[in-house]
Amino acid sequence: MARPSLNLGTYGNLYTAKYGDGYRARARYRDFDGRTRLVERHAKTKGAAEQALRTALRDRARVDVGTGAISAEAKVAVLAEAWYESVQRQDRSPNTTAAYRTRLDKSVIPGLGELRIRELTVGVVDRFLSIITEKHGPAAAKQTRAVLSGMCGLAARHDALDRNVVRDAGPIAEATPKEQPRALTLDQLRELRVSLRNDPKAVGRDIPEFVDLLMSTGVRIGEAAGLTWGAVNLDEGWIEIRSTVVRIKGQGLFNKPKPKTKAGHRRLQLPSWMIRTLKQRFDNQPDDVTIFPAQLGGLRDPSNTQADLRDAFKAVGMEWATSHIVGRKSVASAMDNAGLTARAAADQLGHRQVSLTQDRYFGRKVAETGAASVLEELDF
Repeated sequence: MARPSLNLGTYGNLYTAKYGDGYRARARYRDFDGRTRLVERHAKTKGAAEQALRTALRDRARVDVGTGAISAEAKVAVLAEAWYESVQRQDRSPNTTAAYRTRLDKSVIPGLGELRIRELTVGVVDRFLSIITEKHGPAAAKQTRAVLSGMCGLAARHDALDRNVVRDAGPIAEATPKEQPRALTLDQLRELRVSLRNDPKAVGRDIPEFVDLLMSTGVRIGEAAGLTWGAVNLDEGWIEIRSTVVRIKGQGLFNKPKPKTKAGHRRLQLPSWMIRTLKQRFDNQPDDVTIFPAQLGGLRDPSNTQADLRDAFKAVGMEWATSHIVGRKSVASAMDNAGLTARAAADQLGHRQVSLTQDRYFGRKVAETGAASVLEELDF
């Protein structure tokens, strides 16, 4: 009677015998092409030979099932590039894609790239993330974990790993909480508006009116830099956030036609003083595509603007202030102090989750959140 066939990817009994100065372990293995082949390994002792054979049979199964270049025997560096290619095909933010590339180049590939995919275990990943946390901090470790999880998920889908081992790695230690930055009161915001207009350097860098937009709306710097006249209705007094300026490594600045988050696309009512400011600005520069272009034309670089804002705040005695404090946090706090809802503040700031606004900014898609009327007091 014919011997029954082995199932695909399985092996039969192990046979061990003396062979020269050591031992030889052998077994029949049925490959995924349907053929049964003899696999053998040699070692000094019987136990070592059998263990070497079991390891070879296990790895052979992973190599067989692995698709294309992503197999258990492939190096982690190969997996990293394959995963990054898949990320590039997705609808990801350019900044997110660039951040993933940086994390691959600075952490994952130098630290794990020479390993075989089959060598990625929970312990290996856990120790690696601990090292990243110690050397570069929790934020870098969390981003590295996200990258590794994506890579191992891809490997698991190709059967090069049994599962996504990153999911079982230990939690990343939280950073020591920093003192929450204070928000400015309405009186302080009004004083800042006046001080910036009396600073020739700030005026020369087109800072005062840019700050006006931040503190009258709570928009992000990239959103303010990307605001175009086509997204403004001066008659009805609102702006629409529909883009954000980002820098892509090796390519330059782009006005990305998507805000930072899905909730970021929003329409915001303006205080009357900001409407007047924009009307005057439009009369003086109607040909500019963006409302706040760079001094030499073109898109305004958010990073350079951050540096200009730090200089301007320091010059008026507010070296502790940041664009985040002056704009987003102060607008949210003003709304909170006026009794407006967390949902309204979340819509104003472009947050999908109200909890984020409450946790980080307090002490949908609506044009009227109430912020404009609260911020009327900044007029002078």
